[in-house]
Amino acid sequence: MLNNEQCWLAVQNHDASQNGCFFYGVITTGVYCRPSCPSRRPLIKNVRFYETTVEAERDGLRPCLRCRPSSDPKIDPSSERVGQVCRYIENHSDESLKIDELAALVGMNRFHLQRVFKSAVGMTPKQYLDAVRLKQLKKGLKEAGDVAEAVYGAGYGSSSRVYEKADTRLGMTPNQYRHGGRGVKITHATITSPLSLITIAAMPKPYHPDFQKWVDALNAYLAGTEPHLHLPVDIRATAFQIRVWNYLQSIPYGEVQSYQEVATGIGQPRAVRAVASACSRNRVALAIPCHRVIRSNGELGGYRWGLARKRVLIDRERSVRSHSQLAN
Repeated sequence: MLNNEQCWLAVQNHDASQNGCFFYGVITTGVYCRPSCPSRRPLIKNVRFYETTVEAERDGLRPCLRCRPSSDPKIDPSSERVGQVCRYIENHSDESLKIDELAALVGMNRFHLQRVFKSAVGMTPKQYLDAVRLKQLKKGLKEAGDVAEAVYGAGYGSSSRVYEKADTRLGMTPNQYRHGGRGVKITHATITSPLSLITIAAMPKPYHPDFQKWVDALNAYLAGTEPHLHLPVDIRATAFQIRVWNYLQSIPYGEVQSYQEVATGIGQPRAVRAVASACSRNRVALAIPCHRVIRSNGELGGYRWGLARKRVLIDRERSVRSHSQLAN
């Protein structure tokens, strides 16, 4: 959470080093600014602090025309420092990296780095390090002389840590991954739905004890009796794609948003095309509801499983939501 006293001190000092760490809004003028804004200092009783521009705009505030807090984040000093941290992690993923060391590297304290990094990348520095190591591990398993070489080359301190998380990280053991999944069994089922046939599959066990629960959850979701679909999914994506997909899962059942609204929702209003690209690369239907994103003019846009299915999903969700509201 933001420390109001520290934030107010930064505003009083027009502290540019805090740009991107937070924003402040002035309720009497209806605008929000960066900490370094050269505008006249407001009264503290009229000030509100926000972690993102989205939060400020949800309170009905508009961006300041002097400091332009909603401008392209590429020119934001804190975003540049986040980029430096990302590159450092990528180049030193085989080392033991501490959050304090990463923060000192770019002249920030650990709390500000955590907040700014997650806002910009969609995950914490530790999660980013884990993702980089996993990528290196997968590459090493295909190229290294043996599993141990790949494990230690990726920066893991021991092979036991890799094997403990192999099911969720690789979907199989490191040795099976090394041999292209040879011998791995996949349990799957195909069910009839309003969208035609749908397949759900799980691995690596021959029959996972929760498999029937997942099938039942999918059926309930498609029938409209359960608006939330919680399934463990195996996704491989960039940090930006994960950020977009996480946001899609927050769009309420029965509602749609435009690509522009999604871009604004993740704090990057100019990344409309990148958002559309992330939606098109989603390989997990329903659990990641990219069908709830349409064009600003009301057209459906694209959908990798066909526009007819996208229309059916949107119409069914709206119908269920409408009936539910009438019942209440």
